[in-house]
Amino acid sequence: MRELNPDARLELFAQDYNEQSYAVCGSDMMIKGQSLDNIRFGDSFTADHFPTHRFDYLLANPPFGVEWKPQQKAIEREHEEQGFGGRFGPGLPRISDGALLFILHMISKMKPTKDGGTRLSIVFGPPCSLGRRIGESEIRKWIIENDWLEAIVALPDQLFYNTGISTYLWIVTNRKAKPRKGKIQLINATEFFQKMRKSLGNKRNEIGPNHIAEITKLHGAFKEGEFVKIFDNQDFGYSRITVERPLRLSFAVTEERLAKLREASAFANLAESKKRKDTKTAQQEITEGKRQQEEILKALKTLESKGVVKSREQFSELLSAALKKAKLALPAPIVKAIMSSLSERDETAEICRDSKGNIETDADLRDNENVPLKEDIKTYFAREVLPHVPDAWIDHSQTKVGYEVNFNRYFISMSRRDRWK
Repeated sequence: MRELNPDARLELFAQDYNEQSYAVCGSDMMIKGQSLDNIRFGDSFTADHFPTHRFDYLLANPPFGVEWKPQQKAIEREHEEQGFGGRFGPGLPRISDGALLFILHMISKMKPTKDGGTRLSIVFGPPCSLGRRIGESEIRKWIIENDWLEAIVALPDQLFYNTGISTYLWIVTNRKAKPRKGKIQLINATEFFQKMRKSLGNKRNEIGPNHIAEITKLHGAFKEGEFVKIFDNQDFGYSRITVERPLRLSFAVTEERLAKLREASAFANLAESKKRKDTKTAQQEITEGKRQQEEILKALKTLESKGVVKSREQFSELLSAALKKAKLALPAPIVKAIMSSLSERDETAEICRDSKGNIETDADLRDNENVPLKEDIKTYFAREVLPHVPDAWIDHSQTKVGYEVNFNRYFISMSRRDRWK
C-alpha cells in the first residue's frame, strides 16, 4: 500500500480466537516494528474487541463449514434483542456453517458513505453452498438490495492446505463508483494460478504476482469479456412462489382400505383400555371396543356395492346413512379415521371443499417455483405451470423474494471447454 501511496497512514487492527493464528500475527507485527495494541485475542462474535470502530478496509478468511453452536446463544440473543441495531439483523444462517456471520460482522464495521465508506473482502466456499434457508437468503437479499455487493471472484481450487474446494472472493462496499451502481461483476479467475513445487496438504496451487495483477486489472476495467460478466443486481433475485393444487379424493370400501382403517390409531384404540388390563373392567372395555369395531366394519361393508365414489360430499352422506341404519353414533375422530382410510387421491375426482365452500389444498401436491425478479409472475405461471397442471393457483401470501448466486451457471472453466472442442 505504501508503494501505491507513500503518504498513506496505515493502522492495522485484528482479532482471532485461534491461538496459533493470533500468535503468528503478533510475531509478524513485532518483526515489522508494528504495535501489538490493536492485535486482540478472542471470539469476534461473543467478545468483539472493536465494537465502536469503523474501518476503511476489512479482510477475512473465515473457516468453511464450521458450526457456530458454541456462540449460538449470544448470537441469537443479539439478533432477537438488537435486530438491525446489532450485527445480525438480516437473519441467521444454518447452525452448521457460520461463514455468513462473518460478513455481517464486517459490514457492521463499515464507515458511513459520508465518511468515505468502506471496501471489504471475504473468502467463501461455493456461493451455491451458502444454502437456500430463509435466513441465508435474507442475508444475501439485504446485501444485494443495499447495492453493496460489488464483485465475486472465482479463485482456483487447491489454494488452502486444509481444503481442496473451490473458493470465491466477495468484494463488498458502500462506495461503489457510479458505473457500478446497481451492478455485480463476476470474474472467473479459476485458471489464474501456478503449480507449487511441493504441495502443502491440499494446497497444490498458488496465485502468483502476475496473476494478482491480471485479476486486479480485470476488476478495475469493469468490462465484459472472456473472464468477466456484469449483471444487474436483480438478475440474481427471484420470487419464490407457492403453487397450490386442489385436494381431489375418491372413496371406496375395499379390503385394502379396510385394512388401513384397522391400523388407524383412533380405530385401534376402541379395543384398548386405559385401565390395567388384568382388571375385570378393563376386559369389559376391550370386549365392548372389539364389538363396536365389528359393528363399524359390518356397516361399512354395506357400501361395497357403491364402488368408487368420486365426491367426498356424496360419500359422507352415504356413510352417515349407513351408520345411522346400524344405529352407530361415532365420535368425530372415528369418522375422520374412516374417511381418511377409505380415501385415495384421484385426479379425476371432484374437488374437495370446506364447510364454507372454499377449495381445500392438497399439501402433498404443494410445490415452489423460483421466478426471476425481472419476469412477471403471472406470465411465468401461465407459461411454465398451467400447461402442466391447469387446476393450480398461487398462494400469494406465501411469496418470498430471495437471492442466489450460482457462479457455474455463467462460466465454463477453460479446461472443460478445451476438452469439449
